[in-house]
Amino acid sequence: MKTAALPIDVRYVPPPQRHPLIFSTFDALAAGAAFEIVNDHDPMPLYFEFERVRGGQFAWSYLECGPARWHVRITRTQAGAAAGTPRGCGSGGCGCSGG
Repeated sequence: MKTAALPIDVRYVPPPQRHPLIFSTFDALAAGAAFEIVNDHDPMPLYFEFERVRGGQFAWSYLECGPARWHVRITRTQAGAAAGTPRGCGSGGCGCSGG
């Protein structure tokens, strides 16, 4: 039986540290494992970054969709090498409204 992990509440993480934290958490997962994030805006730019750097390795499920809080489960569907480096919020690579 799998236990649910506590979500990472990125609302309290400085913007430049958000994506690196999320990707390092994802990279530490075994195939089939998942974690959750909570954010104050729709993390769709993060989804597109996952597509770019971890395409085919994850599943994305919204558990809550705003307007003040978004809660997303990210599952590692298979192991694989990174196809790029995440750039993070506030670095010009994210494009989200956070931070």
